[in-house]
Amino acid sequence: MIGETLSILNSWIKDFGMLSEGWRAGILIFMLVFATATAAFIASRVIVALESKFSATRNLWDDAVLHAARKPVVAFIWLQGVYWAAEVAHHFSDAEIFKANGTLLQIGFVWVLVWAMLRLVKEAEKILISPMKMRKPMDYTTVNAISKLLRAVIIITAALTALQTLGFSISGVLAFGGVGGIAVGFAAKDLLANFFGGFIIHLDRPFKVGDWVRSPDRNIEGTVEHIGWRLTTIRTFDKRPLYVPNAAFTTIAVENPSRMTNRRISETIGIRYADVHAMKKIVDEIRDMLKSHEDIAADETLIVNFLAFNASSLDIMVYTFTKTTQWVRFHEVKEDVLLKISDIIESHGAEVAFPTRTLHLPDGVRVSGNDSEESSVSEPGNEDNREQSAGKQVESKNDSSR
Repeated sequence: MIGETLSILNSWIKDFGMLSEGWRAGILIFMLVFATATAAFIASRVIVALESKFSATRNLWDDAVLHAARKPVVAFIWLQGVYWAAEVAHHFSDAEIFKANGTLLQIGFVWVLVWAMLRLVKEAEKILISPMKMRKPMDYTTVNAISKLLRAVIIITAALTALQTLGFSISGVLAFGGVGGIAVGFAAKDLLANFFGGFIIHLDRPFKVGDWVRSPDRNIEGTVEHIGWRLTTIRTFDKRPLYVPNAAFTTIAVENPSRMTNRRISETIGIRYADVHAMKKIVDEIRDMLKSHEDIAADETLIVNFLAFNASSLDIMVYTFTKTTQWVRFHEVKEDVLLKISDIIESHGAEVAFPTRTLHLPDGVRVSGNDSEESSVSEPGNEDNREQSAGKQVESKNDSSR
């Protein structure tokens, strides 16, 4: 077909005058290049106009398809134009450099198609994670993993197609891959374990990029920065990067505090034994304060009770949850709650207890200081032994009756 078209154009150019064969070839090539440029320009403008038109609709996928196809379509037009120009040059010249190869055209077409599909995957990824375009955007980690998998499938398929176009046997390549895969599997079992560990992370989604994670089994805690196919990068709270092989997450327990619904306040507050008479009122008032607190979750467990007789205090248990899960705001709420509890205790004339020891001296023991008056503890009713000279140490009273 291309030969018949060249013959018609060549005979048409001959009618304009006595032109040499070289000039006729140059004119034909110029016409083809000009036509290719015009067609590429028109195609680009048409697709841009369609993008503007369809952008007003609620369907987002037609915009993605048009945007993904615009540059590959232009590239395909230029590829076809260059192929025809090479055919023209070879028609008028025997130079091998101008010999157009249909195989190269087919490979070029595969490349353009792969480019368009990769652009479509990229546009789909943007749409699925955008809260401006999707009512319920998908998780970035999942979308990113699926897009990586699709890109790998597209590239591998394109490579196999190109090999078949070049004359290689795909069945032989696949057979070699099957046998070689066993050897590679034994040699790179750790790498494969990490790969499948990354796949399980993307499938189960125990965490995503930006989550705060920790493991009670390992010294792992921080914010997830990247989930790769071999490693997961975690930024610790002292800003150091921690690279964890994905295979580790298949054998350890992982806690995701970022998904907590509330934060817990759990405190034990002790008051003095001397304030036992005010215990009931203090407990009731603390409970009422927490129930009416605007930052305390009223629908969660709330416990305020007299807990135990401790060694130096009467203990009150305070157990409740805040509405916020944000770290800084949680501590602000906790501070406010503790200060209000302190005010309640003080309003009832009670005090917060601290470890104390009461020393009961037996009768007849005298306590003296270097610069103060000496005092003693005597038998009830015995007032004569209460004041002694200063500067003596504590000593027992010698009583012959004992």
